[in-house]
Amino acid sequence: MNIGIVGLGLIGGSLGRCITSKTDHVVYGADISEQALKTGKLLSAYKKQLNFSNAHELDIIFFALYPRAVVNAIQSYLPYLKDGCIVMDCCGNKREVDAFFKTASVQYPLLEFIGAHPMAGREFSGIKHSTAYLFDRASMILTPIKASIKTVAFVKAFSFEIGFGQVVITTAEEHDRIIAYTSQLAHIVSSAYIKSPTAQSFMGFSAGSFRDMTRVARLSPEMWSQLMHDNRDNLVREIDVMIKSLTEYKNALANGDEALLKQLLADGNDKKLSAERLRNKQNDKN
Repeated sequence: MNIGIVGLGLIGGSLGRCITSKTDHVVYGADISEQALKTGKLLSAYKKQLNFSNAHELDIIFFALYPRAVVNAIQSYLPYLKDGCIVMDCCGNKREVDAFFKTASVQYPLLEFIGAHPMAGREFSGIKHSTAYLFDRASMILTPIKASIKTVAFVKAFSFEIGFGQVVITTAEEHDRIIAYTSQLAHIVSSAYIKSPTAQSFMGFSAGSFRDMTRVARLSPEMWSQLMHDNRDNLVREIDVMIKSLTEYKNALANGDEALLKQLLADGNDKKLSAERLRNKQNDKN
């Protein structure tokens, strides 16, 4: 199988390295950066350089680009793809790309369109930080737009083939609603947390809690601002919930209400345990 990857950054580069190291599929790579292409070649992220002239050879094409660039890139390749090619993106938001997929599927009825979001990453960006095992046991989220049941099953099997631990099939709306909480809010909280002046005095006074809370404050501002802005309706709702909860803790402390503080902490502990039980139950099903 021939697989194209447009965008050889952390995700695209890791996807290419993963495929070439774990399968016999041939990866075609494309990037506007000559340095990324050179690094990708050295890291075996792709075998052949992808262009419009050989795009007709592809069975699947992934677009691993920033939100602002992905639609134009997909649009530029569509006329060159063969019938039956599976077109997928790797964006952290799904509604905008999937809306484009719906429109494109009318113009290109013989192509198949599936939104995808590999739930994996690092606090570093760029292909030099890519790894062949980034997606090991991770979740692949699929939002099929115009694809047969057979094709969706094929993509699901392919995801397991390259190391993903589970595949979740959902809608773009549900994806963006939940991802606002599980990913984007976490990055905002981490970014806000590290802004305390006390953070500059952490040496010798920190352990795992500080490390865990600040890890994702290190990010690509360009990419994450695009993701957060485009999903702002869902993200603002989650921030409001967070503010409400923080206000409850603040008021309990300000009022010297230790009993209420204990109750709030116990409730948080219970909700964490409940979430863990649900996860374990789901893992048992898988």
